[in-house]
Amino acid sequence: MPETTRFRSSQDVILPDDVTDPLLWRAAYDVAAAHQPDPTGRCTSLLCAGRSAPCEPLDNARRAMRLARGRARRAEFRETSGRSVRDRRRAA
Repeated sequence: MPETTRFRSSQDVILPDDVTDPLLWRAAYDVAAAHQPDPTGRCTSLLCAGRSAPCEPLDNARRAMRLARGRARRAEFRETSGRSVRDRRRAA
């Protein structure tokens, strides 16, 4: 039977102490690792076709890694712009 186990870089990383969603954090880590910029500042992933870094998948992976951490998740929901919830809903 052929070997079908794929190696993910997140398998070797120790989770930060405040991670509340290990699956999300590890998946985001793997995406971030695959979308690192090269020395010229372009994304190395074939999916990005040499777009400038940071690419959208890298930005989303970084955000997911923050959200997977308990402390960051609480900070994400705080009021940062000074606008009320009603103002933000009206603007949307």
